[in-house]
Amino acid sequence: MADAGRCFVVTPGEGGLIDLGDFEMRVKADAGSTRGVISVLEATEPPGFGPPVHVHDDAAEAFYVLDGEYVMSLDGDEYRCPAGSFVFIPAGVPHGFRVGEAPSRKLNFYFPAAMTGYFDDLAAALARSDVTDAELAQIAEAHHMHVVGPPSERYL
Repeated sequence: MADAGRCFVVTPGEGGLIDLGDFEMRVKADAGSTRGVISVLEATEPPGFGPPVHVHDDAAEAFYVLDGEYVMSLDGDEYRCPAGSFVFIPAGVPHGFRVGEAPSRKLNFYFPAAMTGYFDDLAAALARSDVTDAELAQIAEAHHMHVVGPPSERYL
């Protein structure tokens, strides 16, 4: 990643790779490269994938849909978001998503910078065959994320 306080460019295919099994993320910017202002992750996800409804206590989150479609659950309301859609979620608001019928790709933004550590820790846990739901919950809690909805049909 770039040095904090310096301009930088991350071209297509660049950025730290986080392998999460069914999908992958690329870290385009993190707290270290933006002095904590923002983190940006590019996610490529399979049809039907999505996390349970959750809340981030420490950061607002935004999505920009690059390809495909996401069905967003935002504070109890559902929205279909095709490519070109932008979604903003203030900190503390329950939300989740589900990928539509085709593989989809989006950018995730966190303000201030957050969640890259969560995905790193999640990838490390998923690399083991004996990871438990309790461990996954501890990882989420350690990164100020709380699951408030039922488990998703296809998350991990």
